[in-house]
Amino acid sequence: MTDANIPVMNNETTESLPGDFDPLDLKQPTTPRKGGLGLGSIVLLIGVLAVVGVFGLALLQRNQTQPTSGSAPDFTFTTYDGQEISLADLRGKVVIVNFWASWCGPCRVEAPDLQRVWEKYREQDVVLLGITYTDTDANAQAFMDEFGMTYPNGPDRGTRISDRYNIQGVPETFVIDQNGRVAKFIYAPTNERDLSAIIDGLLESA
Repeated sequence: MTDANIPVMNNETTESLPGDFDPLDLKQPTTPRKGGLGLGSIVLLIGVLAVVGVFGLALLQRNQTQPTSGSAPDFTFTTYDGQEISLADLRGKVVIVNFWASWCGPCRVEAPDLQRVWEKYREQDVVLLGITYTDTDANAQAFMDEFGMTYPNGPDRGTRISDRYNIQGVPETFVIDQNGRVAKFIYAPTNERDLSAIIDGLLESA
């Protein structure tokens, strides 16, 4: 091996290293990379959080159940004949709140019984309210005419009332006592015999 094979650096001369290496580059400061997320990462993160939020809300709603005791959620609605009714104004009476729909088969089974209960107790401080769920006014009115329903009925616009009661389907019935508390929740078609027993018990205890 000869001296020509070895790069020489001394105090008087500096020759270029292979690859155009410049010793002065060792003295150049290195610019640090800026922290933070890029636009794409931010958009992705927002999307993930949105999905998590939707699933979390759905899970929360699924875990919620219909009120079976305690104060009944208050509501106000307008009946098909234009009467405005507020649950709070019915305090002191037994109130039966029935959620139904014209497209619901079991609702057709219980409809005659509900009408008979209304005719039997309407003069005894008992109020029956029908709340139609995701139905059209025309179909609901036809259903009421078919079964001769004369007690107050009205639509649940925007499902505001059914959401407050966390109903899972129709029919569902809530019996509310004279103090505005849920006395009985019925998750099925009801009938005159069962409702009469509940109502009689509440009237006797008043």
